[in-house]
Amino acid sequence: MKLCVALDMQTKDLNLELAKTIQYYFPNRDIWLKVGLRSFIRDGNQFVKALKSLGFPIFLDLKLYDIPNTMLDSVKECQNLGVDMLTIHASCGSEAMSILTQYVNQNNLSLKIIAVSALTSFDNEGFWQVYNTDITRGVINFANLVYQSGIHGLVCSIQEVAVIKNISQSLLIVTPGIRLEDTVIKKSCGQEPCAMELLGKDISSSSYNANLKDDQKRISSPKVAKELGSDFIVVGRPIYMANDTKKVIESILQQIY
Repeated sequence: MKLCVALDMQTKDLNLELAKTIQYYFPNRDIWLKVGLRSFIRDGNQFVKALKSLGFPIFLDLKLYDIPNTMLDSVKECQNLGVDMLTIHASCGSEAMSILTQYVNQNNLSLKIIAVSALTSFDNEGFWQVYNTDITRGVINFANLVYQSGIHGLVCSIQEVAVIKNISQSLLIVTPGIRLEDTVIKKSCGQEPCAMELLGKDISSSSYNANLKDDQKRISSPKVAKELGSDFIVVGRPIYMANDTKKVIESILQQIY
C-alpha cells in the first residue's frame, strides 16, 4: 500500500511548503502527492511540474468526464505533464474507457488511469437519487465496466474495497476519506497547540475527526484500509491540519507497511 498526500491547502505556497517538508523528512519513502481540481485550476501546469521536480509521483485527480475523444485528448495532455496517475469518472462508459486503455497500451505508458465509482460524499440515499440503485450495486456495476475496459483500477470508499477485489485482484484501489485514531491525534499535537486547539476545538477522537470529516460520509483508518486490500490511501486534512506533520505521516506509514 502507498500513501498519497492530498495537496488541498489554501494557497500554492502552502502546498509547496508541505511537499518540501515531506521531501525533507521522508526522502526515501514512496509517498505520492495528489493534486485535485481546485489546486490545479488555481495553480496550473507549472505547479504540477514544480512537484515533479521534487521527485514525487503525482496523482492528478481531475475526475475527467466527457465524450470519448475529448477525454482522450485530455488524457494526452495529462501525460505530457508527466503525471503518474489520474482519475476519470466510471460514468463515462465502456467506450471512453476502452479508448483510453488502448492509448496507454499502444504507447507503452506507465500512466495509471483510475476510475471514480461512488464519491465518498455520497450516502446511500444520495447515490440512489442520481443512479437509481444503491451504492454497493452501483459500485459493482462500475467495477465490472472498469475491469472489462482494461482501466487500471477504481477510487472507492473502504466499504466497497472487498467487493471490487472480488471482481479482480488486479484492480488497483484508491481509498480516500482516511481519518486517524485518537492516539495519533494526540501525538501530532504534542506539547504545542495544534490547529484545532488554536481554533478552540476539542481534540478528542470524535470531535477532531468530526471536524475533519466535513463532506466525507464514508471514512476509515489507514490500518483498516490496508487489511481490506486498498492499494493507495489518500490523506489530506489529517496531515496538513496537524501541528506535527512528520509524526502523523510516520504513524500512517507504520500502519500501512
